[in-house]
Amino acid sequence: MSHAPSHAVPPIKMGLAIPNSKLCMWLFLGTEIMFFTAFIGTYIVLRMGSKGWPTDPEVTHIRVAAGGINTFVLILSSYFVVVAHEAMGAKDFAKARKFLQWTFALAFVFLGIKSYEYYGKIDHDILPGHVAENDQQAKYKVLKESEKAVASHLDRMIAKAKSLKAVEKIPEPANDPSKLRKLLVDASASLASSRKPAEVAAVEAFKEFDVPKDPSGATTTTMFSRFSAMKKDIQAENVPLGEIQKQLDGLKSNEKWGHVFKSVHDPHPILYGNIFASCYFLMTGFHALHVIIGMLLFGILLKQPTLEGWHDFLENSGLYWHFVDLVWIFLFPLLYIV
Repeated sequence: MSHAPSHAVPPIKMGLAIPNSKLCMWLFLGTEIMFFTAFIGTYIVLRMGSKGWPTDPEVTHIRVAAGGINTFVLILSSYFVVVAHEAMGAKDFAKARKFLQWTFALAFVFLGIKSYEYYGKIDHDILPGHVAENDQQAKYKVLKESEKAVASHLDRMIAKAKSLKAVEKIPEPANDPSKLRKLLVDASASLASSRKPAEVAAVEAFKEFDVPKDPSGATTTTMFSRFSAMKKDIQAENVPLGEIQKQLDGLKSNEKWGHVFKSVHDPHPILYGNIFASCYFLMTGFHALHVIIGMLLFGILLKQPTLEGWHDFLENSGLYWHFVDLVWIFLFPLLYIV
């Protein structure tokens, strides 16, 4: 009768000698690398294939200094993550928490600077589908925005006339500028005899839309007449862009009605501007989203009453954060410097 050996052979362990969580993180980062490689590769192809791609920071409103500061911020935050990881290994949980808090704060700084950059793009209307790419498009953009500004001002004047009971009925169609102008002129006439401050002010405001004549027969310049002259020049198509800029500057600088045209952007044609804006917001936007996800991971750690037992979670979160940092190392020179 045979007997089993007294020392059994231990079972063979299969797989990599790393935790499953780290393996999953590496696999996930592999897909992320392919994701951002597609963006970066597409950007390079578009940029190299577009002669005249905008590179002047004064034209694109790219803030190289802001991008450089953000690069330093991310690199420093990655260093803090490494320090926090080492502190966790040494079971110095207080130090680990402190450096995680610093990392979290630097992520906020990064997003704050990025928001400042986005505000500059939005303020100059450098947005996908909004950028005029030649002089004619720039002139018609001025016309479109000016018409919208004047229409909004007309609406406000109508509301004021109705509040003063100077208007009984809005003509149809209500967006017909000529009818609305006549309505406001009639309203100013009906209020002219009033001595109430609000109504006297309304009379002067309504006259912005009239084109009265002085005793000599000359036409008095008003907001609407000057706007109409600029509109006529834009539609003529042979008036240079610089002349349209001068007329727009004149409208904006007027003490009485300059505020009406405050929202109208100066004509600013940018060749390939829409593709540039699309690439910029797509790449930096997705990167900013990854920064926010990293902050959520660190936020989960910081909410724990103790970090004991969270070593693997911190290590995997740190891997993710280093990847986010690495992506920015590629985006910064491509978008800001090259």
